[in-house]
Amino acid sequence: MALIVHKYGGTSMGSVERIKNVAKRVAKWHKADHKMVVVPSAMSGETNRLLGLAREITAHPDPRELDMIASTGEQVSVGLLAIALQAEGLEAVSYAGWQVPIKTDSAFTKARINDIDGTRVLADLDAGKVAVVTGFQGVDPDGHIATLGRGGSDTSAVAIAAALKADECLIYTDVDGVYTTDPRVVEEARRLDRVTFEEMLEMASLGSKVLQIRSVEFAGKYQVKTRVLSSLTDPLIPLETEMRSGTLITFEEDETMEKAVISGIAFQRDEARIAVMGVPDKPGIAYQILGPVADANIDIDMIIQNTSVDGKTDFTFTVGRGDYAHAMEILTNKVQAYVKAEQVRGDPKVSKMSVVGVGMRSHVGIASTMFRTLAEEGINIQMISTSEIKISVLIDEKYTELAVRALHKVFELDRG
Repeated sequence: MALIVHKYGGTSMGSVERIKNVAKRVAKWHKADHKMVVVPSAMSGETNRLLGLAREITAHPDPRELDMIASTGEQVSVGLLAIALQAEGLEAVSYAGWQVPIKTDSAFTKARINDIDGTRVLADLDAGKVAVVTGFQGVDPDGHIATLGRGGSDTSAVAIAAALKADECLIYTDVDGVYTTDPRVVEEARRLDRVTFEEMLEMASLGSKVLQIRSVEFAGKYQVKTRVLSSLTDPLIPLETEMRSGTLITFEEDETMEKAVISGIAFQRDEARIAVMGVPDKPGIAYQILGPVADANIDIDMIIQNTSVDGKTDFTFTVGRGDYAHAMEILTNKVQAYVKAEQVRGDPKVSKMSVVGVGMRSHVGIASTMFRTLAEEGINIQMISTSEIKISVLIDEKYTELAVRALHKVFELDRG
């Protein structure tokens, strides 16, 4: 008998019929003598609808009250799913995050999990019940409901699996696993049977929408065996088949992984590049430029500082496209004169392209192959950054799909 956590996204919970299908799938696992915890998201579109109501009242609603509102979407889901499970003949009980309790900090709308007390849930499992727990939310030290931010249900599920020492956490989505790249861009994209946590973390941070990045961090930190698979299949397919489907995210690098130098191509279209030109090359200049941007809660990604010429240097970095206008305003109005920069220039239409793979550790020539391929396609590289298992480049946005297809082909990712 294994302890299994299932997580279902908003699409999987999008209608009464789909909720019934989720119940049938969970019942199949429970009848195979597994202890079952289920973490469902709010029904598709419900959280946006609820938050939209608040913003019809005021453009800047209080974060605590937003969390009170947003948390109700998941509470509806767990109640409906518990009823559907009972209709399947199972004993099921639903819990809001504060009832478990899932303990968080007090950063409303973007709280982080501090601790989970699994005593109550484990007692239900030992009694043969299915526990249905809200994702996305918990309770702060003062007893207030706090949500984890968008995509937080993935994080909740993995955290609950870690706290309960579950044998596996299954993340059911509307896709059937993790692919070598976006199948909508490259028809030959192939589903990966296995991927390491490191690779998945890089892919999630680089724009892959399959898993929320905090959930991957949690899974890697606590070594939670995690699988991504589709909820849109027949809920009554044989359990043995389902257990081998999707993509397993593992903390082990086995021998077969060494054969795959590159596991995937990730890309982000919503990047913007900013260059602060001709600044004095002196200690602390990087902080003087980036500090005010970071203070505005703007995430900074790739950074390049050019070699000094005549005591001056150029400082270039990227931000999310949604933060571009705000960052440019800060730099031109507050930073440029202060640091004595000659000019501030920006380009909001760039993309970040990345090749990811643990095989880079033991293979050479990946960067040169990537750069040669882009050059042959006439694509100019604007910035480069690397890690042990990733190489990222910044290119003009209009070349995004061409670059993805070319790199996918040259690294033979269409081959199993």
